[in-house]
Amino acid sequence: MSTILLDPPAAALPDVQREPDARRVAIDRVGVSAVRHPVVVRDGGAAQHTIATLSLTVDLPHHVRGTHMSRFLQVLNRHDALSADDAVAIAEETRAALDAETAHVSAEFPFFVRRAAPVSGESGMMEFTAGIEAAVGPDTDVVLKVRVPVATLCPCSREISERGAHNQRGIVSLDVRTRVAVAFGELIEAVEEGASCALYPVLKRADEKWVTERAYDNPRFVEDLLREVAVAMRDDPRVTWYRVTVENHESIHAHNAFATVERWK
Repeated sequence: MSTILLDPPAAALPDVQREPDARRVAIDRVGVSAVRHPVVVRDGGAAQHTIATLSLTVDLPHHVRGTHMSRFLQVLNRHDALSADDAVAIAEETRAALDAETAHVSAEFPFFVRRAAPVSGESGMMEFTAGIEAAVGPDTDVVLKVRVPVATLCPCSREISERGAHNQRGIVSLDVRTRVAVAFGELIEAVEEGASCALYPVLKRADEKWVTERAYDNPRFVEDLLREVAVAMRDDPRVTWYRVTVENHESIHAHNAFATVERWK
């Protein structure tokens, strides 16, 4: 006759994490990272199903040995919606569940926009990267993030060349703090307006001609692109802080061109 082994009651199991620690090193953030979780992103009234990669952390006092990792996932698994408000709610629940003073939630996810080609109207799904960071504690802080690929054309190359000019793919990372909700789509549009040309998922020949000429008519150094986006954020009354980072993957160099700026308003 076989014997069935049962887990002992939870009350009988030692709580090793709560053992005292004598090293007197408080930890700023401890928790879980690289958590993949299905979410519904709320953006400007629209809802989009995607998969987020998240980290959830709390502070840990110097006298406590460890945190309870399972509680982070218990909190997260009670949520499937993700917006700035949702991220704050997850952080608040995490702080309460771990009996912490501060909690942070960071989420990054693919964000899709249906886009039509400029001439033919052929449409497809354009992928961007978006993200939300929320912190709760003495104060509440939320940062919205987008990562936008664009096309840039070199003003110097156009000026000195008799035929054409070299161009490249640029990646713009835009992070903002705002007074009110701002849609990811609006941030993406602000970035693209500062570039030589936006990217499109589907291009027919007439579209290719249009984007080539569009980029040629709007040359941008990495500095130009950075400043165009910075001015758009500076002039937006909803934005209280912004950080813009641009990296151009140079087509005629073995290195990238880089620029960044961060400002409180």
